[in-house]
Amino acid sequence: MSARVLVVGDVMTDVIVVPEGPIIKGSDRRATVRSRPGGSGANQAVWLGAMGADVLFAARVGADDRSPYENYFRGRDVVPVLAGDPDLPSGVLVTIVDPDGERSFLTDRGANLNLCAADLPADLLDGVGLVLVSGYSLFAPGPRAAVQGLFAAARSRGIAIAIDPASVGFLVDVGPETFLGWVSGSDWIFANAEEAKVLTGSDDIAAQTRALGAHFARVVIKRGAAGAVLGNADGPTMSLPAPVVPVCDSTGAGDAFAAGFVAAWLSGRDQAAALEAGIAAGARAVQSIGGQPA
Repeated sequence: MSARVLVVGDVMTDVIVVPEGPIIKGSDRRATVRSRPGGSGANQAVWLGAMGADVLFAARVGADDRSPYENYFRGRDVVPVLAGDPDLPSGVLVTIVDPDGERSFLTDRGANLNLCAADLPADLLDGVGLVLVSGYSLFAPGPRAAVQGLFAAARSRGIAIAIDPASVGFLVDVGPETFLGWVSGSDWIFANAEEAKVLTGSDDIAAQTRALGAHFARVVIKRGAAGAVLGNADGPTMSLPAPVVPVCDSTGAGDAFAAGFVAAWLSGRDQAAALEAGIAAGARAVQSIGGQPA
């Protein structure tokens, strides 16, 4: 199998707000506010680049931002394949980080909403061993059609497909059956605990694994501080704990996990080592502000 990975997903500017205490409705609260590159797909691509993976990243940005973003990704060992949108600006995500490290999001997806088939030509798959797609690319009709066309081309060439659902809120909006209908038959799913619960209707990790295994050949459930579980339609096959680390910001931890797992697996390491690498990457991510390597 080729070690090259193609990531498809959003490019966003992350505006990260860390209040000094609870937000006071109708009044002021001191806060640290920082602007950084982000987006689930972009985060995964940059983490993969930081781990030495051979990674392509396909996405859509505002036309004026295309060149700066291309330079940014190249500087982080990612080969960018970016389309410039003449009508919509690049996406923006406002993240509000609670004192316990949990975060809430306000999202304007901008140019990401216009991702189309022309942005994902079949030759992107040349030399690729795995396609990693952020669920954000599936929640609007145009991008979804483009991604599903890429899925068909990848399957015809025997290229593995991995799905990261990306957003509990969007899963609830579209419904689990609809989402699973879009992605069923893929080789991997990387779901966090909340996403697994929404997709399966169960709190039980074994039941979640079996239910998701009916749609995906391999199931990885990211459980944050509790570690992660790997399994299939027969249930969990492996569970590993996470190290205890100080949590600064959990933004992008799931993206880092997926990148760590994929980079290790495509380099020829076994699934246990890949699961361990994913957990280690997620633990590293929560110790700094933002969704990409510090």
